[in-house]
Amino acid sequence: MSAELDALTVVNQLRDLAADPLNRRAIVEDQGCLPGLILFLDHPNPQVVYSALLAVRYLAECRANREKMKDELGMMLSLQNVMQKTTSPGETKLMASEIYEILQSAGKEEAAQADAAAASCRRKAQFFLGSNNKRAKTVVLHIDGLDDSTRRSLCEEALLKIRGVISFTFQMAVKRCVVRIRSDLKAEALGSAINSTKVMKAQQIVRTENGGERIVPFQEDSSVEVEENTDIPDYLPEEDSPSQEQDKAVQRVGSMTEGIGWLSTAANFLTRSFY
Repeated sequence: MSAELDALTVVNQLRDLAADPLNRRAIVEDQGCLPGLILFLDHPNPQVVYSALLAVRYLAECRANREKMKDELGMMLSLQNVMQKTTSPGETKLMASEIYEILQSAGKEEAAQADAAAASCRRKAQFFLGSNNKRAKTVVLHIDGLDDSTRRSLCEEALLKIRGVISFTFQMAVKRCVVRIRSDLKAEALGSAINSTKVMKAQQIVRTENGGERIVPFQEDSSVEVEENTDIPDYLPEEDSPSQEQDKAVQRVGSMTEGIGWLSTAANFLTRSFY
């Protein structure tokens, strides 16, 4: 029981570190963490498996990681095993299938088109590219009630209806959504759309002068006209990801220095446990 608890603690920490785009390359380049995540995919505890899949999904969002992840020993086979295992929950199989298709497209010239086509067949993609992404701003939302995949789907549907939303990505572990929008679109429109679901409430996270952050609620009585989006824009390339903009980012899930130090600790644990 203690070993299982340790495994869940380690994989949850790796998942949270992987949620930060600035940590993703380091995790994949580390000698022990990626092989350890692959081994976690075969763990008997379904919570460990799902948390490992979330971590791998975060890592796969970095396009530069995909080729190495695909070629890592056991990665594709373990994903197939999760998809084919009769005891795997439906959401777990769906996540494994999504990752498998993303990695399968790695290294191909039509990678972006393949990702977009695959995402439309599985479920709405997390990233979309608008026709004018040069004049854009990033809004970080804290969403109360963003607890599971059902709520995330509701949030996706609400955001996709807003014309002017360029891209969005979720950090489920901390109930956040990073949204890139046109500069002429008000952040209140995002809050209004999410609040209209009746089961979630959005608040904006802003950076303070001393480098910290604070949560600013949207005015409930504010009337914001939202232009409905009727087009499905193209897949957002990795270089246009909102998470790449360091100067606009608020506080990260974990600092790079702390993350790298913790990766060493995690690698030692994985070595003791599996090798």
